[in-house]
This record gives sequence, structure tokens and C-alpha cells, in this order.
Amino acid sequence: MKHLKLFGLFNKISFKYIVITICVIGALASCDTLEKASLHGLNSGYYKFKSDTQNVYLDVTDEKIDIYHHTKHQPDKKQFLTIPLNTNDSLIFKPMVFKKQSLDIDITSIVLKYRPSVYGLPSQLTTDLNMALYVGWRHDYFNIKSKKDPLGRSNLKINNRGYDFGFFAGPGATLISPFTTQNTRTDEYSGMIIQTGIAGFIESNIASFGLAIGYDYLLNPDRKIWIYNNKPWLGFVVGIALN
Repeated sequence: MKHLKLFGLFNKISFKYIVITICVIGALASCDTLEKASLHGLNSGYYKFKSDTQNVYLDVTDEKIDIYHHTKHQPDKKQFLTIPLNTNDSLIFKPMVFKKQSLDIDITSIVLKYRPSVYGLPSQLTTDLNMALYVGWRHDYFNIKSKKDPLGRSNLKINNRGYDFGFFAGPGATLISPFTTQNTRTDEYSGMIIQTGIAGFIESNIASFGLAIGYDYLLNPDRKIWIYNNKPWLGFVVGIALN
């Protein structure tokens, strides 16, 4: 009965934490100021034109995308191609892919941590509060294609797919209890940790989702009896872009 109560309490805490995380991400995603500051979308800048792997510069506005050859470390004076963005016509053009690499700086939260079995004790799935700064190298692919509707008009669509890998570090909290100290501690409290590790993300314009492998270091003397101190875990990560 006691185990059932603890399991029910864990489920409530997990659900509550996940809902809060989703709500925060939704609120941030709807904030126009943050979106303009952190958007990893198709913006003006240097890209690789994947069809022939040449370097190009894109000048992106609300109405069109002007494409310039990139030679001698600067764009040509005259564009060689223009893609209209706000018109529907009968023009169909071949799909084009632009590739971009950039430094990615995120604030991340490990929503779920899976801790493998240690010392013969059962594995654990935890949802402790935590935050970390993530730095990685991001790869974006922008696929621009047009598609005809039933009236014969062309509609433009831009798809963005991205991924990145990098490192994270930051503070967090964890439950110190008889279970996590092999009954050395008889009481319970939340201990502060420093977490570090590596993570890989699948990217969208605002939020990113991925998997992480990390280690936790307990910031008090009980680290000597904490069974998870410097033990690896696998986590599900959510990130919000800062750059």
C-alpha cells in the first residue's frame, strides 16, 4: 500500500512538472519579442546552396528572397535569383535546399531522467527541477518548394529541419532519502546538484527536443553516501534558444 501511494504521488508530480514545462514553452513560443530574438528560421545571411554546394548570401524580406553568389568573401552586387514569397501564380520551380551551420546556445531542462539500477536497487525515473546552459553546433536545412493547388496556382512552402550536438552544465535539485543512500539517511531532503553531460537535439524554430547523457555531482558531504553521485543517467531534454 505504501508503494502504491508513493507511485501515485510520483505520477502526480511527473504530470504536474511536464504540464508546467509545456505551458512555459507555449508561452515563450507565443511571445513575439522572444521569437524575433531567438528564431533559427530562414533569415538573411550566408548559406550553402545544396543543389550545387556553392556559397550564397540570402537577403530575406517579407515579400521575397534575393539570392546572391558569395565570392571573394562578399556577396555579388547583383542577385542571380529571386523567390517571391507573397504571390500565388502559375510558376512552379524546382525545390531548393539551403544549408546553414551555426553556434547554438540554449537554456535546457532535463524533463525526465532515467537512472539505471545501482547496488542491486531498482532503476528510477525522476522529474527533479533542473536547468542547464547548453552550447552546441547546429545544422539547419531549409527546403523551399512550390506546389500547385486545384486552381493551378503555385503556393510556396518553406520547411526547416535541424539537429545539433553539444555539451551542457547547470544546477539542479534531487531527492536525498533512505532509498538513495541505502538507508544511511533516515530523513528526506532536496539536495543541490551540478549536472553535466552531452546532448543531441532535433530542432524547431523556437523549441528543441532531444536526449542527453549526463552525470550529477551532489554539492554537500552526503555525496559520499548518495548512490547516484557521478553515476550516468539518460534524459529527455527540452531547450529554448537564446541566440
